[in-house]
Amino acid sequence: MPVRREPARVSHVKGRIMQQDEPKPLKPLPNLIFLSRWLQLPLYLGLIVAQGVYVIHFTIELWHLVEKATSISEADIMLRVLGLIDVVMIANLLVMVIVGGYETFISRMGLEGHPDQPEWLSHVNAAVLKVKLATAIITISSIHLLQTFMSAATLDEKTMLWQTIIHLTLVLSAIAIAFIDRLMPSPPKLGKSH
Repeated sequence: MPVRREPARVSHVKGRIMQQDEPKPLKPLPNLIFLSRWLQLPLYLGLIVAQGVYVIHFTIELWHLVEKATSISEADIMLRVLGLIDVVMIANLLVMVIVGGYETFISRMGLEGHPDQPEWLSHVNAAVLKVKLATAIITISSIHLLQTFMSAATLDEKTMLWQTIIHLTLVLSAIAIAFIDRLMPSPPKLGKSH
């Protein structure tokens, strides 16, 4: 269904006719500062390369799992599958940082109405991104902790204790971030024309 666009309102400013949808030109220094956000682009492109490395690592680990499926124990299979899940969770974290960070800090991607637009992207902002990232990090930490407990016979108690303390610290940090986010006043919502 085609979207009906309302004609842009026209205003008269110092004898010039300007459309209100037209952005006001910035002065040189604010324009330079605003354009500096594009310096982050190579960082996001680098993260895409890192995600490609994780895909290669995942493929190799999956091949090793399939290759040794009949010769390893169920506990070893579970540890290897947890390793694969860990790679997937890190890849999910990378997608959130790449897509959410680009959309929040560099430029809009224009995905509104696209059938593949991630659900979380429609309401992403810096605060939401922080909470989602903290949740993903806790999930990754949980997988590592589970792997540690699965191989507890080969580790000393001190290592397990420190991993548990670090995990609980991450959980408390995420709770604090979410709590602080709730305390902050939410920005006014802009009305949308239909």
